[in-house]
Amino acid sequence: MTDHFSIQFFYSMRSNFLKLRLLYILPFLFLSGALSAADIAAGKTLFSNNCGTCHAKDMKSKLTGPPLSGVQAKWGDDKALYSWIRNSQASIAAGQPNAVAIWNEYKPTVMTAFPNLKDDEIASILLYVADAANGGGNKGTAVVAKPGAKKSGNGLMYGLVFALLAGLALALARIISNLNRTVAAAEGANVAPTTLVDTLTSKGVIGFVVFALIVLGGYTTVNNAISLGRSQEYAPSQPIKFSHATHAGIQKIDCQYCHDGARRSKHSIIPATNTCMNCHKAITKGSQYGTAEITKIFASIGFDPNTGKYIPNYDNLKEEQVAEVYKTWIATNYAADKKLDPATAAASKDVKLVADAQWNDIAKSLKTEIKDKVQGPIQWKRVHNLPDHVYFNHAQHVTVGKVTCQKCHGEVEKMGTLKQASPLSMGWCVNCHRETEVKFKDNDYYKSYARYHEEIKKGTREKVTVEDIGGLECQKCHY
Repeated sequence: MTDHFSIQFFYSMRSNFLKLRLLYILPFLFLSGALSAADIAAGKTLFSNNCGTCHAKDMKSKLTGPPLSGVQAKWGDDKALYSWIRNSQASIAAGQPNAVAIWNEYKPTVMTAFPNLKDDEIASILLYVADAANGGGNKGTAVVAKPGAKKSGNGLMYGLVFALLAGLALALARIISNLNRTVAAAEGANVAPTTLVDTLTSKGVIGFVVFALIVLGGYTTVNNAISLGRSQEYAPSQPIKFSHATHAGIQKIDCQYCHDGARRSKHSIIPATNTCMNCHKAITKGSQYGTAEITKIFASIGFDPNTGKYIPNYDNLKEEQVAEVYKTWIATNYAADKKLDPATAAASKDVKLVADAQWNDIAKSLKTEIKDKVQGPIQWKRVHNLPDHVYFNHAQHVTVGKVTCQKCHGEVEKMGTLKQASPLSMGWCVNCHRETEVKFKDNDYYKSYARYHEEIKKGTREKVTVEDIGGLECQKCHY
């Protein structure tokens, strides 16, 4: 009786051991390497949007700007490097040796200033630079720290925990194997000694590995399927480096001044160049990029900033004629900024190089595969896009629901480069409808819901959510 009870207890414990090993080991299969891959991906996007125009993507070749491979080792001072990235001209003026040496080699080409880049964003860019220089695939790349901060990372901790749990799993397998031998011996069987190979090739271990692989494969498949078609964090480079942080943040321009369709139609609309010209007919130089970006607006619509007038018959001009107008504008402003003598500035090689470089970027930005000339609408890249079978009405949310732009689009007023902040998934929308309280007060649209108004007055209802008024009905969002 006692032997039978012992054997039953052993088999019960062996089953529990297998469950425990699965419970503790699986989470670490999903976490390994996730942080560095995410940082490199973020750095790649930031590099493409801010640095890719002037620096070679292999990080080893000279382009408009210097090769970036090993840039941290060359500088030897992250604080000075970060300052140079944000404002190279300030570093040159301060006499920073590396900044002066680069300027002497590449002048008169002026590096674009990036004052809005945060420390962690620059760190991600440098992480991507190091990875790309090594051939990609996160080969031998170390974590890039913020200036003045200690380098840190959880990869080592996860590796140690994983190794500890793997060792524990093997130890438990050996214990179970020995217990099996003990039980078999007690029953009179002739049992040969077991080796580590026997343990690793036993049915229990093989079964556990196969089961773990199935779970991991299923998790990966389902997770990727759920993410299919989603574009959260998508931040494409645009033909013009338009900064919402400058316009909506610093200048406090209301979102609906430019996106005026949001209050009255299904679409918020991308503003036409005429909307830009309401301000930029007077503001002809940018606070970050000078003439480099705003001139793209002028060149697309045909505004001559030299005279303050629109160019007649602009659509029919040849590109050489268009280039002459805007190169003159760029050269004049560059000469004024550098306090050059106007009489000799036009013949200056430095002035000509700057004007040519800026114009080449303008022409490249405004022409596309479907638009072979500078003149015409700016081909902005759409950032937020719902599937065709989904109906969404901006006016319903903005005018009727009083939903703020930031609710769906994030803190746009802080974005130098616009990105998709929210997942815009079905679950995300459904949860919002379940949680969002409808603003009944002083909103004529909801007067038809008399019963809810009465219940609120009587105190039998505290609030009305979008779900209560049919916000989860399929046909509300799907045709």
